[in-house]
Amino acid sequence: MAFEFGEKENQQLNNIRTGLIDFVSGSLGGIALVYVGQPLDTIKVKMQTFPSMYKGMVNCFLQTMKTDGIIRGLYAGTVPALVANVAENSVLFAAYGGCQKVISNILDIKKVEDLTSMQNACAGFFAAFFSSLTLCPTELIKCKLQAIREVQMETNSSLSVVKKKIGPWGLTREILKEQGIRGLFTGLSSTIAREMPGYFFFFGGYEVTRELLRKPDESRNDIGWQKTMVAGAVGGTVLWLVIFPADVVKSRIQVKNLKTPALVVMKDIIRNEGINSLYNGLKPTLIRTVPATATLFVTYEYTKKIMLDFFENS
Repeated sequence: MAFEFGEKENQQLNNIRTGLIDFVSGSLGGIALVYVGQPLDTIKVKMQTFPSMYKGMVNCFLQTMKTDGIIRGLYAGTVPALVANVAENSVLFAAYGGCQKVISNILDIKKVEDLTSMQNACAGFFAAFFSSLTLCPTELIKCKLQAIREVQMETNSSLSVVKKKIGPWGLTREILKEQGIRGLFTGLSSTIAREMPGYFFFFGGYEVTRELLRKPDESRNDIGWQKTMVAGAVGGTVLWLVIFPADVVKSRIQVKNLKTPALVVMKDIIRNEGINSLYNGLKPTLIRTVPATATLFVTYEYTKKIMLDFFENS
């Protein structure tokens, strides 16, 4: 009995350690993703929310640079973006590892590494539900800060009455004061509707690409950083191609503080602006996605590898 108890204790310790490694690796991956992709993410949000204000990606980029500069313009919302991505990716990858374990236990697969790409995609689908709960409030603040000048321009007829700059904490306090805690979860249903199918294709595309790029005598974990970057870029590209209309709806709901259901907002956009408006900002998103998600997965995989080696050798 003593031996059985010791084995269970070791298993619990291993599960906690694995969860911690996934959490830390996902956090560092999220930080890397923000600094690589934030400028083009800002352009994406502006084009999604105010399509009539800009003639295209380059025009939006130049106007943002001219009016607000690099830090206040292109890197607007970086603090909440860091919080959002660290929160999302740490929870996402920790939940992904947990869901992989649950699926492997249900299917009686001894090692998580033996899960198929489809099974990993299903783990990503369920993991995204948990990450959505942490992502929604932080992404709400990020999107509002990124498009705050456009919101004020739409509300007021001239730039002379545009309000003074507001930071992430001030904006959070303002939302809590006016709407309460529920205000921070504006767009939650559209976030979940975007994230769960999106991360099915995200992890599915990543794992399928790793499988295709590995040599016959090689595991997916040993394909090297270059192929890992390619797999990450493929996963990110597939994610955005699938979820972009839902992301446009989410951005509109969050930035403009709409109370209308997501499906009604989508129908209104199609009826009033045409179906192409559901893809406003897709170009900067795809340009951003390739280096950003490639960096995310390389940071995640190699941080995880270093930490696993450290614990095994200590």
